[in-house]
Amino acid sequence: MTKHALVVLAHHRRDSLTAHIARRAVDRLTATGHTVDLLDLHAEDFDPRMTEADQPDWGNRDKRYSEVARAHMDRLLAADVVVVAFPTYWYSVPAMLKGWIDRVWNYGFAYGRSKPRLAGKRILWLALAGASGADPLIPDMQAALEGQLSAGLAYYSGFADSRVGLLPDAEEQPQTVGADGSFQLGEAVAGDARARHYAEFEARAVAFVDDFLAVAAPVSV
Repeated sequence: MTKHALVVLAHHRRDSLTAHIARRAVDRLTATGHTVDLLDLHAEDFDPRMTEADQPDWGNRDKRYSEVARAHMDRLLAADVVVVAFPTYWYSVPAMLKGWIDRVWNYGFAYGRSKPRLAGKRILWLALAGASGADPLIPDMQAALEGQLSAGLAYYSGFADSRVGLLPDAEEQPQTVGADGSFQLGEAVAGDARARHYAEFEARAVAFVDDFLAVAAPVSV
């Protein structure tokens, strides 16, 4: 049976590296036989602000949410796997993605039921970061993202598998934080070195997607 994937892009620039990685994820999913729904939150002008119509009603888990929220809920429900590509801001997701989660992954839909509606689905978070891969803060960033996204969101919503693919070195100029807390910006890579840098970066992103897809979906009992 054909599997369906939802790829969520959370970046304001269509020519960004994040957008490129999202498109590469679409390519890999398509190559493995998935049908793909690409949700570009900025291109679709999604409003991340919670509205009264989207506010959970704790006394009614079957509350009928706004038409916008319900449309996005349907796109989530239709997916067997979800891949989310975003830039890492302050050890977390950008406001647009957080607003999408707040409005769509709502009480009565993503949680608040003995068997969550999203139970059994799998999700991969592709988090691009400007920090250097050698920066000592990277393990803390990985742990923070896993705590928020895998434990605090996906597990809580019944996902069978959630993984964070952290991709440091997204910037042309290496970014590190000194022992005294000072921000340090290295010399930009250029020419052949730049081409190799981004070829390696893209290869790491594709490897995250391929490793994620190589794991068989759990069998329901």
